[in-house]
Amino acid sequence: MAEKKAFNRLALDIVPENYYLELQPDLDAFTFNGKEVITVVVKNETSKVTLNSVDIKISTVIFKAGGNDIIPSAITPKVDDETVTFEFPSNLPLGPAEIHLQYVGELNDKMKGFYRSKYQVDGEDRVCAVTQFEATDARRAFICWDEPAVKATFDIKLIVPKSKVALSNMNVIEDKALSTDANLREVTFARTPVMSTYLLAFIVGDFDYVENTTSDGVLVRVYTPVNKKEQGDFALQVAVKTLPFYNNYFGIAYPLPKMDLIAIPDFAAGAMENWGLVTYRETALLIDPKNSSSSAKQWVALVVGHEIAHQWFGNLVTMEWWTHLWLNEGFASWIEYLCVDHCFPEYDIWTQFVTTDYTRALNLDALKNSHPIEVPVGHPDEIDEIFDLISYSKGASIIRMLHDYIGDDDFKTGLNQYLTKFKYSNAFTEDLWESLEKASSKPVGRIMNAWTKEMGFPVLKVASKQEGSSRVLTVCQSKFNAIQPQSGEEKLWEVPISVITSDNPSKVAHKFVLSTASDSVTLDVPEGKWVKLNPGAVGFYRAHYSSEMLDALIPSIKDCSLPPRDRLNLESDLFALAKAGAASTVDALRVMEAFESETNYTVWCDIASNLGALATLIAFTDYSTLLQTFVTRLFLKTYERLGWEKKEGEGHLDALLRSLVIRIMGRNGHPHAVEEARKRFKDHASNVNILPADLRAPVYNTVLVHGNEEDFNAMLELFNKQDLHEERERIMRSLGAVKDPQLIKKVLDFAMSDKVRSQDTVFVIVGVTGSKTGREMAWQFLQDRWPELIERYTGGFLISRLVKCTTEGFVTEEKAQEIETFFKEHPAPAAARTVRQSLENIRLHVSWLSREKGAIKEWLKSKV
Repeated sequence: MAEKKAFNRLALDIVPENYYLELQPDLDAFTFNGKEVITVVVKNETSKVTLNSVDIKISTVIFKAGGNDIIPSAITPKVDDETVTFEFPSNLPLGPAEIHLQYVGELNDKMKGFYRSKYQVDGEDRVCAVTQFEATDARRAFICWDEPAVKATFDIKLIVPKSKVALSNMNVIEDKALSTDANLREVTFARTPVMSTYLLAFIVGDFDYVENTTSDGVLVRVYTPVNKKEQGDFALQVAVKTLPFYNNYFGIAYPLPKMDLIAIPDFAAGAMENWGLVTYRETALLIDPKNSSSSAKQWVALVVGHEIAHQWFGNLVTMEWWTHLWLNEGFASWIEYLCVDHCFPEYDIWTQFVTTDYTRALNLDALKNSHPIEVPVGHPDEIDEIFDLISYSKGASIIRMLHDYIGDDDFKTGLNQYLTKFKYSNAFTEDLWESLEKASSKPVGRIMNAWTKEMGFPVLKVASKQEGSSRVLTVCQSKFNAIQPQSGEEKLWEVPISVITSDNPSKVAHKFVLSTASDSVTLDVPEGKWVKLNPGAVGFYRAHYSSEMLDALIPSIKDCSLPPRDRLNLESDLFALAKAGAASTVDALRVMEAFESETNYTVWCDIASNLGALATLIAFTDYSTLLQTFVTRLFLKTYERLGWEKKEGEGHLDALLRSLVIRIMGRNGHPHAVEEARKRFKDHASNVNILPADLRAPVYNTVLVHGNEEDFNAMLELFNKQDLHEERERIMRSLGAVKDPQLIKKVLDFAMSDKVRSQDTVFVIVGVTGSKTGREMAWQFLQDRWPELIERYTGGFLISRLVKCTTEGFVTEEKAQEIETFFKEHPAPAAARTVRQSLENIRLHVSWLSREKGAIKEWLKSKV
């Protein structure tokens, strides 16, 4: 493992109270001039002050105190530490003072700090200046104590070309022509509340907007590309519903006078919760009424819900240090679902949570190379590494479990106490537990300790015995490992457990907390009835039932008397156990057959995902086509029921399911689906009959999987005609479905061309990894272009995603060693953990395949 870099937080002998920032970006030279006055208090005797600063050329530093100007005797930047130290001839006087600075910074093209983004207005190229400071890039825009616990107020003034829109966290209080240059305006913003540096934002560019006011009087605007303001309407509708929902849920009014949401053309993350000025990728904010899919709308609703939750949880109360990042992200990743469920109950969003967050977190957290939710973080290089599924999705899952355990009323009361106590300040994980414990009178701290400080989660082995009219359940816990047998480590969790029975599958029959290695409970359940743990898949654990218990549950899958989340939970647990060697893959496939008449979109998603993992595993064998036959047969009933045309009375989830099923049938070569996709694509490309947005991704994918160069070129032509970024992204993500090596090479070259924004390159490359040839070529491409890729994405999470997707699908020890050797010679600190996880996944594949290949082959043959 790479050695951790030495790191110390900044000394706080001097602390800031306010920053005055005057910034003038030059959109032609890609630089900006900065004037800064930091109002500070000198608390302890010191003759030097160290602040954070990166890529900034400082021309003036004056320390003003008690009427005196003190000039530093030395200015020492430390590039590796991202700091600059001002040393003065003698100790600085205690008490209030000001640091006056002038400097020039760089409007970089790395999507961090104060950076430039390219876009077009009426076919003409333009550049806007935008910010992305989390985690540690405010220091690229101004000299500061760039740590979340060193909060201050901010006064921002932007000097901008007169035709440009200028935005910051607060409302504009003055906007006037610059007296020395009639082509420039000076825009002054109101003072911010006390806040962390990473939440500051400023933007200069060309935008349109739509606006509305919430029921509690907050002005909300959604800024869009010029001439596309109707694409902001959906996000505006969500935001206007969401702000009052959170006001009410948290019991604290949103503290700023306005809320802006803005789409940024080049943006590395999905969105960023800057206080009062939230930035988004275009695909996370803009919805075209005609050309956006149902899944795009749902994504926008979730991301808007997530970022607005941060305005309280993260911005008003901030984690004390990055070790507690999960508190921000896990919480917002949970409550975004609560909010969307409130705004759009028809999305059945909590069932989708089980596949989008819960199951993905379980899969990652079963690895030896997972990490605890709370990771001690030092150097900035380590921070990017923990913006991952554990912080977000496991964090969200254990908060969901906790919410279920203490109940909504006590949870809300505890949250309100926590936010009130720590507002405009910082907190640790334990502070939240303490507030929730007080509100609920339940041992929250004790129960949650292992869930956040230990990695992994338990598997509960469940056996049952009938004693008269009573059922005795024995439940034993041990750590679930991605590969069995257990590694000898004995860990215990406090596991809140609920139980349902066939008498009333939607009502909890019994609740208890398992805090020892094993326990028994007696239920009033007569013979012939089934019993199931973990209703709704709320507990963060896997359940391993005895074969009798599992057999008793199968009929309730077939007749759907078991609720959807429970059907999904059974199948998901069994597949995970099979993958780990604790159950048989053939048994898991047999259980999947019981889902032939399934109607729930999310349940099918999970089945599709698990069958996809199996397809990856056996891609290089001589029986991979047998699996395709099994898959198309399993999905056939649903494909025939839904058909290709939207029917009267259908809703959001039918649209999502139709899209999924057509993609699965097309990818696996079902003749009718392939022929229909080809026909409809031809009509779409020639403008005879435009495809509904929900059918485009599955049609593009199917056409390319079975396509030739002519189809590929038709798709590129379609790409070049598109204006909507969502549609461009849909095509980009589909291109890699091609099978011909010559075409795969074209896709990889296209990914690095100037046709593809840097933020999207990774998704295009990853698109080719779905086929065995593509997987080999993407890995080779990564190695060949490594210097360019690492330069482009260094330190960001996009490099981790690229590494993960181009390496983890292999199934041989030789490949594992080849990957290991490459990354020893070409280290990538921000992706170090990802590399270890990929290697572990490859070796899990090796063991899974060697253990089960014969049985899987025989069973699939018996199905033909």
